[in-house]
Amino acid sequence: MGLFDVFKGDSGEVTPQFAFVTSLIYMIGADGKVENEEVGQLLAVLGGEDSGGAIGVGAQNQKLLDRAFKYQQNTPVDTFLTEVTPILTDAQKMCILTNILDSSLSDGSAAPEEQVLFDQFLQAFDISEERFKPFFDVLVLKNDRTVFTKAEHPSNQPGHTVQLKL
Repeated sequence: MGLFDVFKGDSGEVTPQFAFVTSLIYMIGADGKVENEEVGQLLAVLGGEDSGGAIGVGAQNQKLLDRAFKYQQNTPVDTFLTEVTPILTDAQKMCILTNILDSSLSDGSAAPEEQVLFDQFLQAFDISEERFKPFFDVLVLKNDRTVFTKAEHPSNQPGHTVQLKL
């Protein structure tokens, strides 16, 4: 192993990046249905190009994705959260939370199973609902496309302004 091998991608270890990808996979599978929007979001956060310039996941990210899927299929979420929580910084926890919430809302609403799973992550990461609420509000706004299709939507009423409540 050379000094620069650390830069070659997925090492097989439980790293913050592995925790991030695996968290998204847990959320995608939470309701038993894999929606196109959820897969699209996962691919978007992995992104990249292969060596031929084609848009795709890329070989290193594909290896990470495959390992994360296998881990998720064989490991209860409680075990996963116990294992990864100590290695994550606060910023990494918040990044995971915002991305898994965004994934759960990407198909229009969060299924009850997705809501339960999200609460498990909040508790494991020791992040209060009160602290997370501003992030929640922004993601709900981002994913509420009914403002374009329903004139009677409360947010479309005269005088309504969207504001972040802290």
